[in-house]
Amino acid sequence: MFVHLTLVREPWPGPRWQAFFERVWPLYKRWFVSEGEAARPDRSTSVARLAEHMPELLPVYEALCALAGHDDLADRFLTLWCPPAYMAGCSVLACTGEQPLLVRNYDFDPRFFDGRLTYTEYCKPVIGMQDSAWGLLDGINADGLAVALAFGGRKIVGTGFGIPLVLRYVLETCSTVQEACATLSRLPVHMSYSVTVMDAGGHHATVFLNPDRPAEVLSQIAVTNHQHQVEWDEHAAFTRTRERQEILEALANNHRLTRNALLHKFLRAPLHSRQFFQGFATLYTAAYDVRAGSVRIIWPDRRLEASFDHFEEQQARVTLFRPVGRTLAK
Repeated sequence: MFVHLTLVREPWPGPRWQAFFERVWPLYKRWFVSEGEAARPDRSTSVARLAEHMPELLPVYEALCALAGHDDLADRFLTLWCPPAYMAGCSVLACTGEQPLLVRNYDFDPRFFDGRLTYTEYCKPVIGMQDSAWGLLDGINADGLAVALAFGGRKIVGTGFGIPLVLRYVLETCSTVQEACATLSRLPVHMSYSVTVMDAGGHHATVFLNPDRPAEVLSQIAVTNHQHQVEWDEHAAFTRTRERQEILEALANNHRLTRNALLHKFLRAPLHSRQFFQGFATLYTAAYDVRAGSVRIIWPDRRLEASFDHFEEQQARVTLFRPVGRTLAK
């Protein structure tokens, strides 16, 4: 089992994004209409909601639609307004102190991973892990604001945006934790997520987002896949969300750990998952240094680094899992 990651510097949507979208759109299209085309809002409604809540992104959106051929379904998909339900795992820790880091493990099905760490300059310079064609799973902007998401562990689906576009918008328009929390608190989301933010001053916060509840801003530094308490017992047991949060809290309280030692813990179970055939595998670990404006993407036997000062375009093919019992031919 492999994961491919490409580091792409394309300040404004262009031919490289277009080639990527042409390749992945058939898969995204099947997902987008999986409940029937009529279950998704029409284009005029979707664009109106984007204009209402995220007007700064409209020029980017229009450029993407042009590259996608002004296809009606693609235009609706790219707004990420009321998409089908989707969820992931994830462990997130805001590491405070002299070297503040935002660290996360992203747990998901490797078949549905965009596999692009992008450097863009839509509203401001942003480096982030792409999802849903132009949204983000985590990232950092040139002001030193970093964000990461985790599924909130609830089955409720409502009216709002898919969370990857919410993270993109926060990084494009905010510079501090205070600004990010205010923005997150006003945006409607279609499912439950916890978003952790950290800025260059070392300030941090976690915002619990839900489609049926007001946003809550907390000082919580360790986040897994439940919010105040477990509300979906089966999912909690499968993802070991309570156990992972306890481990993260213990790591945060262990002041003798070096940053490298802490990152190593993210590469070990249960923070690091290997349930590849159940759609819950750790695809990467990311560590955002908010003062240096850099990110390390880490696997047990490989790592990549990128920053605003040095962003080298490259490709990586990383082995996540080798089936037991198979041997190499001699």
